[in-house]
Amino acid sequence: MTSSTTTTAFVTGGGSGIGKAISKALSARGVSVCVADIDGAAAREVASECGPRASPLALDVRDAQAVRSGIETFAGEHGRLDYVFNNAGIGTSGETNDIPLEAWRRIVDINLYGVLHGVLAAYPLMLKQGYGHIVNTASLAGLGPAPLFSPYALTKHAVVGLSNSLRIEAAARGVRVSAFCPAAIETPILDTMNPAEFKIGTAPDARRFLTALAGPPYSVEKAVDELLVELGKNKGVIVLPARARLAWRLGRWFPALVEMVSKSAVAAERKALQ
Repeated sequence: MTSSTTTTAFVTGGGSGIGKAISKALSARGVSVCVADIDGAAAREVASECGPRASPLALDVRDAQAVRSGIETFAGEHGRLDYVFNNAGIGTSGETNDIPLEAWRRIVDINLYGVLHGVLAAYPLMLKQGYGHIVNTASLAGLGPAPLFSPYALTKHAVVGLSNSLRIEAAARGVRVSAFCPAAIETPILDTMNPAEFKIGTAPDARRFLTALAGPPYSVEKAVDELLVELGKNKGVIVLPARARLAWRLGRWFPALVEMVSKSAVAAERKALQ
């Protein structure tokens, strides 16, 4: 094991989207980053773009032992583990009755168990060293209703619950925990929502429908810059952009209003798909 004073971060889903933007933003700030992704080629490409402090790792977050090994090896090589971004995830959309059980299992395995595997690997290391920050990517869909995205909402609500609960446990032991809950972000997931093998059939146009619910997709670079600022403040639940925070607050204060707007958006999307 080597000793280092350089900040370190382990990022899952680092080969594209939010994970890629996190990896690049951290590297630009001098952080040593492990870019982990199920697509090893994408992880290598992003790590190369990040520079010499970044290293790639082909990693399937559904494999708990592989996640543990990856995180422990990275921490051992650098002598510390400052951040773990449990960010890998997929989307699934459609009418709930049209989504097969296999699709539900897949999204739970990746979006929920993938996060849990990262937490269970990183938390003991952070407890031992007495510091660290676990950042779990959830979604605005984890803070309120997300009709036509029920599997996604299921997993993101669970991630928020895990994060908020662990945050309280961990606080007195030197470890920070945050849930990142963005509205729609301009990333490839908007265009790759449903794997063809599940044959879900008619599904909403993610861009159109999510824009109707919470505004157009937000710049991923701006989102990550804002995320890192909020992490510096040790925010527990990070909701962005500003319009998403407003939607979240409205949902808490006026749930009937949000339900009415959501019903209208669902009706409009169903009509558009006819």
